[in-house]
Amino acid sequence: MTRVDSRNFNQIRKIKFTRNFIKHAEGSCLIELGDTKVICTASVEESLPVFLRGKNSGWITAEYGMLPRSTETRIQRDRISGRTFEIQRLIARALRSVVDLNKLGERTVWVDCDVMQADGGTRTASITGGFIALADCLANMKEEGRIKEMPILHYLAAISVGIFEQNLILDLNYYEDCRAEIDMNVVMNSDFELVEIQGTAEKGSFSKKVLDSMHDLARLGVKEIIKAERDLLKDILVI
Repeated sequence: MTRVDSRNFNQIRKIKFTRNFIKHAEGSCLIELGDTKVICTASVEESLPVFLRGKNSGWITAEYGMLPRSTETRIQRDRISGRTFEIQRLIARALRSVVDLNKLGERTVWVDCDVMQADGGTRTASITGGFIALADCLANMKEEGRIKEMPILHYLAAISVGIFEQNLILDLNYYEDCRAEIDMNVVMNSDFELVEIQGTAEKGSFSKKVLDSMHDLARLGVKEIIKAERDLLKDILVI
């Protein structure tokens, strides 16, 4: 089998980050993963959800959306589907997993991920780009004296992996994702500990041996992305 974009089975798409892409946000990043492009912004709000008030802890939450012509056919604007809600919660959980919330103070950081162009992997790109936007946001807060130290504990990245035409492949584009026998999104930190796995057998089932192989391939992709993140953020983040 030859992949539609001629990549090797274990090769991620070309990845590009543009930091501070949005002028007014405390932190922002345009992430381009092949033809998938997502704008991620991080904004600080000096308030908390009711359930956290008075606990000397901060919070990180996320919103996700796709612009009307990010796909081949127009998507209705401002439509919150079950899929969108699920992705928002995934992004927020992933980001919170690598931050010491007690060091944030009693405030909320909103991470907004807006898909400009979708070609598969929008949720994994949102997690990776969201992490970069969050890092710049927190660095700005530290510089302004709003927090005493960077509360980030680990780097964070996500990638997709799947079985397509009986081949194990990394970083599925839309064509592959739609036709995959198994598709999985894997989120890991820089210690290569699993933060979350979302996997589905679209046709039948799969064994633990296949799961282990998919995990190992995802780890290679995450390793490459985190190396790129370290190079990108070396001016603000040394962990």
